[in-house]
Amino acid sequence: MAVTLAGGCRVSTLREDEPLRKGTLRVWNRIGRATGAQAISLRVLEFAPGRSPMIRNGEADEILFLLDSGAASNARVKLFINECSFDVGADSGIYVRPGETFGVFNPGPDNVTIISAQCPDPDREPELVERPASSAAINEGRIVRLADRRAQPTADRWYRVLVDDEVGSEQVTQFVGSIPPGRAPDHFHEYEEVLVILRGEGRMWAGETNTPIATGSCIYLPKGQVHCVENTGTGELRLLGVLYPAGSPSVRYDV
Repeated sequence: MAVTLAGGCRVSTLREDEPLRKGTLRVWNRIGRATGAQAISLRVLEFAPGRSPMIRNGEADEILFLLDSGAASNARVKLFINECSFDVGADSGIYVRPGETFGVFNPGPDNVTIISAQCPDPDREPELVERPASSAAINEGRIVRLADRRAQPTADRWYRVLVDDEVGSEQVTQFVGSIPPGRAPDHFHEYEEVLVILRGEGRMWAGETNTPIATGSCIYLPKGQVHCVENTGTGELRLLGVLYPAGSPSVRYDV
C-alpha cells in the first residue's frame, strides 16, 4: 500500500494494485499528476514474451530503463524506436523523443520490465498503435549501458548519468546512484525527482516522517522537499533516479 510522507513524498512498490492491461502489456502507473506530481511521471511496463504493440510517445521526453531480471541470463530485448531496432541488455537507459513510437520483442521465457518516466506527464493511458512512426535512422547513442558510464564520486557515494543533454534530452536527467550504509544529512533539490530502488534496503525520510524501502520501492520527491535516503543494510543501496527539469544528482542544498 502506498505511503504518503511529509510534503507529498510518496512511496509505493513496482506492482502495487491492479495493472492496466493492453494485450500482452501490463502497466502500473506509480507516479504522475493523478498522485500529486507537478510534471513528472513514473510507470512500470511489463512485457510478456513475443512482440509487443508499439506505444506512441506524446509531447513528452520519455526516458526508459530496462530492469535486470535477476535471472542468470539477465533481461535482453530487441527494442524498436520508430522503424529502427536495437539489441538492448539490462541496466540500460533509453531516450525516446516526443512523437516517436517504441516497442519490444521479448525472446522470453520470462516477462521483462521497463521503467518509464515521462516529462511532462501527459496524464493519460499509453497510446498503442499498429504501425511505427516513420523517421530517418536513429542514432544508437540514445541507448546507454550503465557499465559504459563513468562513476562520478560525490562525498562517500557515486552516481552514473545515463540520459541527459549529451544523449539528446535537454529536459530530463536519468542516473543510477550508489549509497553506502548509513544516513546522509537531510537536504533538498530544485527539481522533481522519482526513484526506484534497484537493490538494498533502507528508510525514506521526508522531514520527520519515514517509511521502510527495499528493492522495488518507487519514490516521488516534490521540488524543495527536505529528505534523505538512509541505507539500513550492510551492503550497497542502489537506485535509479530521474530529475525534471534536468540537473546534476550531486547538487543538493543541506538544511
